[in-house]
Amino acid sequence: MSEVWDEMAVVGRIARAHGRRGQVIVNLETDFPEARFHPGARLFVASGDSSVALTVTTVRFQNGRPVVGIAGVETMNDAEALAGQELRVPRGWLAPLPKDTFYRHDLVGCQVETREGEPVGVVEGVEGTFEGSRLVVVTPAGEALIPLVRDICTTIDTAGRRIVIDPPEGLLALNQKS
Repeated sequence: MSEVWDEMAVVGRIARAHGRRGQVIVNLETDFPEARFHPGARLFVASGDSSVALTVTTVRFQNGRPVVGIAGVETMNDAEALAGQELRVPRGWLAPLPKDTFYRHDLVGCQVETREGEPVGVVEGVEGTFEGSRLVVVTPAGEALIPLVRDICTTIDTAGRRIVIDPPEGLLALNQKS
C-alpha cells in the first residue's frame, strides 16, 4: 500500500535506535500515543516520492516516549538507518476532534493577520510541546514565533485557513528570526 506522503499527518519522529534488537525510540507528535503506537499499528515513512508502511510489533513507554519494535527491523544497524524519519498516518485515520480543537497540521498554510486585519504571514509549522506550542510564521521580515495561546491567537479558522492574532506590544519584533 502506497500513500501520498504530503497528504498524511505526522504522529512522531524516530529519535534513535534503542538496544541491539532493532527497537527505536520515538519522539511523539500526537495527543493519542496509545492509539497510534500499539502492536499491529501501521505507520508510514518516506521512500522516494512515496511512502512505505511499517508494522509495529512491540511497544513499551519509557519516560513518556514509546520504544517501538518494527517488523523487519531486527538489528541496531537497521534501527539506526531509520533515525530522523518522520512517522505518518493517512489523515483519514485520525480521530475526530471536539469543536474548537484542531490538529497541528491543520494550522500549516493558514494566513495569519492581526485583529485589525493587517497581514502577518503564513504558518509554516508548529513547534514545542502540547502544553507550550508556538506557530512558526513566515513573514516579509523573516520568521516569527507566535505563542499558540487563546489570549494571542483569538480566532483559529482552519476551514477558512485563517488565524487572527492579538499580539502584545513588541511580540512580533521580539520573536522575529531573519
